[in-house]
Parts: sequence; structure tokens; C-alpha cells
Amino acid sequence: MKTLAGFRSSLTVSSCALAVALATTGCPSDTTPGGNATEDGDGSGTAGTADGGPGGDGGPGGTGGGDATGGTDGGPGGPDDTGDPTDPGTGDTGEVPTVACLDEQYIIGVSPGPNYNELGATLGSHCNGTNHQDITGIERVVFVGDSVTVGTPPTGSGDFYRAKVAAELAAQFGIEAPAGNWNNANPLSGMSGVQESGAFASCSEWGARNDDLVPQLESCFGPEDFDKRTLVIWTMGGNDVSSIAQNYINGAPLNEVFDEVDAMIANHEAALTWLTEQNRFPNGVFVVNANVYEYTDYTAEVLSCPAANTAVGFASNPDMPELLLASLNLINEEYMHSALVHGTDVVFMFESFCGHGFKSGEPSNVCFRGPGNANWFDLTCIHPTPDGHAEIAQMFLDTILE
Repeated sequence: MKTLAGFRSSLTVSSCALAVALATTGCPSDTTPGGNATEDGDGSGTAGTADGGPGGDGGPGGTGGGDATGGTDGGPGGPDDTGDPTDPGTGDTGEVPTVACLDEQYIIGVSPGPNYNELGATLGSHCNGTNHQDITGIERVVFVGDSVTVGTPPTGSGDFYRAKVAAELAAQFGIEAPAGNWNNANPLSGMSGVQESGAFASCSEWGARNDDLVPQLESCFGPEDFDKRTLVIWTMGGNDVSSIAQNYINGAPLNEVFDEVDAMIANHEAALTWLTEQNRFPNGVFVVNANVYEYTDYTAEVLSCPAANTAVGFASNPDMPELLLASLNLINEEYMHSALVHGTDVVFMFESFCGHGFKSGEPSNVCFRGPGNANWFDLTCIHPTPDGHAEIAQMFLDTILE
């Protein structure tokens, strides 16, 4: 696994060498030193949950995390390989394999995301997330995170993934479903209509970043709650990535940019540490979080969304997209690494949405899934459509209930 220290040390090499070392992406030029790349542009789309409210303060996914492209043991098996889905391919294309069930989703035959083989993740049979926990006997469900979890207009509250997941989990676990006002998003507070309803709580908030995770968790649990067998769900990270992207575009030194990446990952880890602290939940706690998606279909062409300038605040595409794409992969790799350390689960929101963004119709795109794929991002660039929310809900339910 690539480490942040290794990621930082590689800043002394040329931009193309950096990209190859981190993300196995192509480079048009090898003449610009990586250390001088701060003027170039933003990032790999609104990576994931870059939310910040309906018009969002979260910009495109920018410089969000690094590569995690895994090992260097050769290319993937072909897209029609039906062997062990956790077995790396042995082709000689030079591409780094992930797992077959992810690779075969794309026409090119390889997922652009992290190589989960190297990390030792156990994937669910649905391939929508991992299968590290046997989630049973849930008494309380807590949602934290950003505006993807809260929900935003123009999508109606009944279509929010949070509402869909809550309704199904209430039936599956025989717990009290939330009232309708809990499903709503309050535009004044940027939170759910009420925090607590039935066996469900939501402390997620528009514009939240990873350093809000622990405060949200602390606000969602009173002394009487810790004895309840609890499931915690979240999407988070897109607003961090957006901030990183903005600073990168505005010319911040790369060391400062990667300090932000470091802090983002550390705050995610801190939330998992808080939740899994020994004896905090004597009857058990389970955690399922999404990784970070983005709207450019792994091109970093942030202007591919027509509203990117007005809704997200970006005026140009990056000059060195490969560095930003590698950053996004590092973030998602580190999310997986933390899940393995703590025995929690990750939903593959990045992989599922890649090929359903604003560049989904271009056959040259590494995430191209074939003609006619729907865009799952709404007019704000960064939030899911009703179809996108339905996909997120299904990914969480598949991961939780298997």
C-alpha cells in the first residue's frame, strides 16, 4: 500500500513519474516538476460526497487522496475472466488489476480505483461493497456525514438514500421506523427535519467535512444509547476533497495540499477509532461508510458539468489531472485500509458512479460502460439524482444485509 510519506517524497520527481508511481495513469508531458504543479487546476471531479448544500460549497473532487493502484504484478485478467474475483489478473498489459467483479463493469476491463487485492479486502457477492461484518440484531441506526446523506433538492425527500435505507432496515430488523419529518432536509439548518425518530438518528449536515465526524457522533449519542446494538452509516469526504482542490487551484504549495490530504484521512480514521473503542458499545457497533465518488468519470475535467463554475466554483480544468486522480485513489485506498484495521465495511460509491457522470458518453473514457448510461449527478454537479440515491441505497443495503 502506498503511504502518505511515500506520496510526499515522490513530489520531488517529475509530474509524469509521480503519476506513474501513484496511479499508473498516462502523462502527456514530463517537463513540469511536480513541486510546481500548484497552478494547474482542481481535481477529479467533486469526488464523492462533495456536498455543502444544494448548490454546495463542495467543489469537484480535486486533489483528494492518492493512488492505491495496488501492486505491480502485471495487468488484469480479461473482462470475461470468470475466475476467483479476488485473484489478481496475470495479463501483460501493464495495467494493475483490482478484482474481476469491479473490472468487468468497464469496457476497458479494469477499474480505475484502488487495487483491493493487495489490501486483503473481502468483497460481498454483490460487488457493491465489502463483507467484513455480520450485521445482526440492530436496535438503533445512526446516520452521520454530509449533504449526500442529509439529501438535497431538487431530489424529493422520499428519494433520499437515507430514507430508503431507513425504511428497509426498520423492516429487516423489526425496529421502529422514523416518522416522515425525519426523512426531510431542513434548508435552514442543513440537517434532517428532526434528529431522532423511532430507532433512527441523523446528525449529518450540509457542508460537513471529515473533521466533523467525531463531533457529529458525539452529538448523536447520549449515555443511554451506548448499550444499544448500533449500526452507523455515512457518506463523507467530498467537501474535504473540494477544499483541497480549491487550494491547489489557488496556488497553494503541494506540501500544504498534501497536509490537507493527511488531515482528511486522519479525521476519517479518528471517527472509526472513536466508534470501535473497546467497551464503548458493550452490545456491539457496526459501521458502513461509502468511499468518495466524483462527477468527471475519472477524467478530472471538472468543467464537464455545465454548472461547475457557478455551483462549484471552478473556472478551469487542471493542467496536471493525473496527480489529482492519484490523490483521489489514495484517499479511497486509505478508507479501505482503515476498514480493514477496524473490521468495518466500505461501500464502493466511487466505482459504481464512475461511468455515470458528465463524461459517461465518451468511449475513450476509462470508466466507459457502453452507450446510453444515465448521469447520476444532478444539476448541482455534485449531488446524486433520484436514480443516484437509489443506487447508493442499494449499495448500502447489499453491504449491510449480506
